[in-house]
Amino acid sequence: MLPFIRSDLAQFTAYKPHPSNDTADSVATQFDRLDTNESPYDLPPELKEKLAWTYQQVIETNRYPDGGHETLKDAIAQYVNQSAASSLFTAANISVGNGSDELIRSLLIATCLGGEGSILVANPTFSMYGILAQTLGIAVVAVGRNETSFEIDISAAQSAIEQTQNPPIRVVFVVHPNSPTANSLTAAELAWLRSLPQHILVVIDEAYYEFSQTTLVGELAQRPNWVILRTFSKAFRLASLRIGYCIAHPEAIAILEKVRLPYNLPSFSIAAALVGLQNRTLLLESIPQTLSERAKLIEILSQQPELQVTPSAANFIYLRLKPNSFNSPEAALKTFHQKLRTLGTLVRLISGGLRITVGTIDENARTVNRVKAALANLSSEQFTQ
Repeated sequence: MLPFIRSDLAQFTAYKPHPSNDTADSVATQFDRLDTNESPYDLPPELKEKLAWTYQQVIETNRYPDGGHETLKDAIAQYVNQSAASSLFTAANISVGNGSDELIRSLLIATCLGGEGSILVANPTFSMYGILAQTLGIAVVAVGRNETSFEIDISAAQSAIEQTQNPPIRVVFVVHPNSPTANSLTAAELAWLRSLPQHILVVIDEAYYEFSQTTLVGELAQRPNWVILRTFSKAFRLASLRIGYCIAHPEAIAILEKVRLPYNLPSFSIAAALVGLQNRTLLLESIPQTLSERAKLIEILSQQPELQVTPSAANFIYLRLKPNSFNSPEAALKTFHQKLRTLGTLVRLISGGLRITVGTIDENARTVNRVKAALANLSSEQFTQ
């Protein structure tokens, strides 16, 4: 390794983006990309036309973008107030990032850098919390989850907080609902989060809020040590433009503004987020269909005797092979995953299961057929007992 590089990075594994359509792959059909929890629906043509006009007539590409994001922050605050049925939030409660990843990184810089803290995660969960912490040299303390309900092992988490020193745990990350397992926080988990002292930052990632319709923003006024993350990459169909935001106490937002990069959002991304918010009724009309399709997928796949399907509060489902269905469950799962890819469906192999994004009606019908074909293939290869 180059002598000027930090020694700990030699053992570090970078995040590996999942492939999109790849003409080098010999598959019978175009990939159904159900591996990254994006919306299966592009922006409506009329909104694309509006953005094209904005790019041509309004945006000056030789000028830096709006570095303060005030107009966008105001629009986000109005949306947050709508979701919270309140008028508590203003632009002072909002910070905007180049995806939620940038905001996670800023939170880590503001709390744990320089050996001042470590973070707590409950695996399996969104991998970027740990990855971003490691890139900054911040220690990651991981606890487990219940193997059936995927509820956080609260006893282990509390013990970790009490026993971890040098540096102590400064930030707790949770997703509501969790990825990849799709379960929402339980009453017991919420009670534990509420009990944490104010010197510990609680980051609640609501990336899938529009699908779960469950939010904790109403509690922020009483909990200055809580931060809520959200994104335009899922329900708002803007994954390619990388826009995330967080909601927090104004003092926390002021710190995030100090550590974020200047001009961190391109002008076109800012314009797209504003158009998305202005047309949110239109964009969010697809959610009932997604939820209906999710219910169908869970119902049909749960009938497969080899599969164990988890209830979902998000726009994806998580399934595992039943423990006694195959002689070598790990090998069977890898073969199952690869067979789906060969048939033309990309899904995420993660934490002993498969995470499958809910797609269009046609994509979901193909998913069901391909899952059945892949399971039949497993049986024919004598994996079963």
